[in-house]
Amino acid sequence: MKAVIQRVSKASVTIEGRKVASMTNGLLILLGIIDEDSNEDVTWLSNKIVNLRIFNDENGVMNQSLLNVNGDAIVVSQFTLHANTKKGHRPSYIKAAKPDVAIPIYEAFVKQLETDLGKKVQTGEFGADMKVELLNDGPVTIIIDSKNKE
Repeated sequence: MKAVIQRVSKASVTIEGRKVASMTNGLLILLGIIDEDSNEDVTWLSNKIVNLRIFNDENGVMNQSLLNVNGDAIVVSQFTLHANTKKGHRPSYIKAAKPDVAIPIYEAFVKQLETDLGKKVQTGEFGADMKVELLNDGPVTIIIDSKNKE
């Protein structure tokens, strides 16, 4: 699993003119899934994200986690995170898991994140054409790949 995590002051997801998710102060998580991803990746990545110390403390130092600041999260599926751009100019998405594999893993990740956070996590809609709006705070953007744990 690959995640692009952005610390945001606000974020929202709109589908066909309808706002389906909106929040302030938290993380926008773009999530890409491959066939090899498993429940182990779900658990590891969720734990890593909620405990990642990327929010400022009282001294302006990034020393607080999403849990510490009681922040919110929006998770958006994004198969393009696994684009291969080695050859030519058209990206290949062959590594990205097909919906029958990706959707259960995506849903398990959202559920695990809710468990780890102790609150509801908002989402986009898997496979939909989404408009994602955000105000990146910092800016702070971090990429985490569960296949690079060590």
